[in-house]
Amino acid sequence: MDKKVLYVDDEVINLELFKINFRNDYSIIVADSAQKGLDILKNEDINVIISDLKMPHMNGIDFIERIKRENPEKVCILLTAFMESEAMLKAINEELVYRYIMKPWKKDELREIIDSAFKRLEK
Repeated sequence: MDKKVLYVDDEVINLELFKINFRNDYSIIVADSAQKGLDILKNEDINVIISDLKMPHMNGIDFIERIKRENPEKVCILLTAFMESEAMLKAINEELVYRYIMKPWKKDELREIIDSAFKRLEK
């Protein structure tokens, strides 16, 4: 299985950091808005999606809801700098989000979560 990961974040520095940290582990595709992420998913077969929560125009949960509506098998991970318990609980309870990770993330912890997401897809 080609381990493609889509990472969506409106802050370009975060996209660059993610690419630098994980380019040897996965095929990384990045988008700086949820809309660009949705456009990429129309043309690319990507099963693990990581999204920032706070983004202009469409937040991470709305973005993930749109993905899951059409592709419930995709594994979505939410990154956030804020503990927004209500939004998070809703996303987890509705099984939209596989895991959420607090920013700033730790490379080893994030790699473990991404690897477990790919294992989940293999079942």
